[in-house]
Amino acid sequence: MRNETAVGAAEKAAGYTIVLLVTLGVIQVILGETVAKSVALTANGIDCIGDGFVSAIVWVGLKFFSKSPDSKFHYGYYKVENLASVAAAGVMLLLAAFISYRAYLQFTNPHEIQVPFVGAAVALIAAVIAWGIGIQKFVKGRRLGLSSLKLDAVNTIKDGTASFLAVVALVLSAKGYPVADAVAGFIIAAVIVSIGFATIKEASYMLLDACDTECTFKGQEIRFIAEEFPAVLSAHVMRLRWAGPVIQGEIEIEVSGTMTVEEADELRGAIQTKVNEQLPNVEQLTIVVVPHGKKVL
Repeated sequence: MRNETAVGAAEKAAGYTIVLLVTLGVIQVILGETVAKSVALTANGIDCIGDGFVSAIVWVGLKFFSKSPDSKFHYGYYKVENLASVAAAGVMLLLAAFISYRAYLQFTNPHEIQVPFVGAAVALIAAVIAWGIGIQKFVKGRRLGLSSLKLDAVNTIKDGTASFLAVVALVLSAKGYPVADAVAGFIIAAVIVSIGFATIKEASYMLLDACDTECTFKGQEIRFIAEEFPAVLSAHVMRLRWAGPVIQGEIEIEVSGTMTVEEADELRGAIQTKVNEQLPNVEQLTIVVVPHGKKVL
């Protein structure tokens, strides 16, 4: 079942990242545009601000994730988390397009970078901070099984890597290679695009109720758990789907035709309890009991 305290901690992680990344981004954009005249530094600053916006989208998604099912959304708000991932990836792709345009201008008409070592120092600080926050969020996202938080973590780590690339570009520019500024911009844009498309693909599959390899393995585990009970003659997983970080579905178990309704209900409860203990991210598992040799699903 969901760990509400852990989800609350994830919300806070996304929340303080918003403020920190936007602040770092604004500083780099101002420095890159007014003092250093560096495309890499400006691009990295824009990337930071965009990552802050991505964290804001994830934060909103986690807020909805915490809501309980109601009369309109009978299965809860889990899929808002997947929708948030798609929206976040869309923002990333837009940022990549803008950064590519700025890098192209610098590549075709390179100019000397001003105070490159000052810009490099700022970018290095941003890199260290982003890496630290990103690793922390990735660990939380993996523990909770939240794809949007893992995306946010990867995006933050990516931002730290982009900041380090900006450091390298600024140092090379200071050594007389201003084109390195543009190359760093192209690399940053390419990384953003690759992450964005991968995220859209994964989230789209979940929104369409696709059952991936991990989901299929979970189905096999559920069947094995059910068949460990002596009263279960056979078990068949009929339908499974991802809903945000949890798996929902239906399983049919065959039992002796002489089993009473009360015994069947106790068996269902025992199987559900064991599944929850061994597979905590499996929720809303419907267990249908049928007489041996008769299938109803």
